[in-house]
Amino acid sequence: MELAGLGRRIIALFIDWIVAALSVMAFTKVSYPPKNPLENLIITGGYIVEVGLLVGLLGFSIGKRIVGIRVENPEGRPPGILMGLVRTFLICVIIPPLVQNKEGRGLHDVLTNTRQVRINP
Repeated sequence: MELAGLGRRIIALFIDWIVAALSVMAFTKVSYPPKNPLENLIITGGYIVEVGLLVGLLGFSIGKRIVGIRVENPEGRPPGILMGLVRTFLICVIIPPLVQNKEGRGLHDVLTNTRQVRINP
């Protein structure tokens, strides 16, 4: 098991943000870039729900799948819906992903007992 590097994680985050913003735009009248704080909050909420559910149920989001990353619990399974949503919410707080331990796991992974590993193509 090889932990995913910061570069892959940042690219996955960027892809997931764009996909979530486009999804929100498709189902609401929100514009991108957001015109006001409420639109930004709606896009952020869309990101949390979309990525949180995908990671919780499947172990990867669209961006993570594209760059070859899987999120797993200590047993090697997806973390579940609750931990997926909590983990994604913590990413939106910004500080947890930037605070890493010696293994390279962000605070959001430590708090939700998950890790991001590279998957073989």
